[in-house]
Amino acid sequence: MNQIIAFQGVPGAYSDLACRHAYPGWTTLPCPSFEAAMAAVRDGRADLAMLPCENSLAGRVPDIHRLLPESGLSVIGEHFERVEHCLLARPGAKLAGIRRAHSHPMALGQVLKVIKELSLTPVIQADTAGAAELIAREGTLEDAAVASELAAEVYGLEILRRNVEDASHNTTRFYVMSRERKLPPAQEVPHPVTTFVFRVRNMPAALYKALGGFATNGVNMTKLESYMLDGAFTATQFLCDVDGHPDEPGLFRALEELRYFSRELRVLGTYPASPFRLAHEGR
Repeated sequence: MNQIIAFQGVPGAYSDLACRHAYPGWTTLPCPSFEAAMAAVRDGRADLAMLPCENSLAGRVPDIHRLLPESGLSVIGEHFERVEHCLLARPGAKLAGIRRAHSHPMALGQVLKVIKELSLTPVIQADTAGAAELIAREGTLEDAAVASELAAEVYGLEILRRNVEDASHNTTRFYVMSRERKLPPAQEVPHPVTTFVFRVRNMPAALYKALGGFATNGVNMTKLESYMLDGAFTATQFLCDVDGHPDEPGLFRALEELRYFSRELRVLGTYPASPFRLAHEGR
């Protein structure tokens, strides 16, 4: 059976590339928004969704943290994708003749050295692959796109220069989302990571007390993000990633302590740590 994984963006986007690297042989389904990618999984049009959550240079991806808890989906995996920007142009274009670089604002901010070196004028587009599509459709020999190698393949563009990013560690982390809501047994999840959201009670030092259980139970917290709910400055929700499985004694006790000090606690998923995480944490 043909398996399908949804992503936000157009063909050739870095999320498309992440899907192909993480799930080779699967069909990728481009979607206009994060909500649409999640809906594709809920509706059964896709088996999984690949959603970016943070970047090593730019920080967290807006909206994902707000959308995850209400998506009705579970986190069943993570994937880290190295961002390797290429300078793409129409066939026949020469590097010396390029005058403008089109791309997403974040990507343009990550290639400042080559923009300065070639004296290029940055031109903002909605996304990297969309910039490549634009150049292929109506660009001149003076226009280039900053996008992925996959985008060059999809839109028939030539790669004038590879790896034009300023920082070699530019990496995006993705959550892999599924309709499956079942918590896998601890013995089936090697090097488990658990993602959950919570809201603390309105009482003095609630957050301090809620998080204390992770320290006293030896649980490593690798991510803690806060964001407002419904535009209210007093309604704050937290998204966390921790090492461990909820059935393991240490994390079980830490979550019980957190539950006591919280108005709401929801585990969004437990899944194996990616090889990238294990290599960089030395586990």
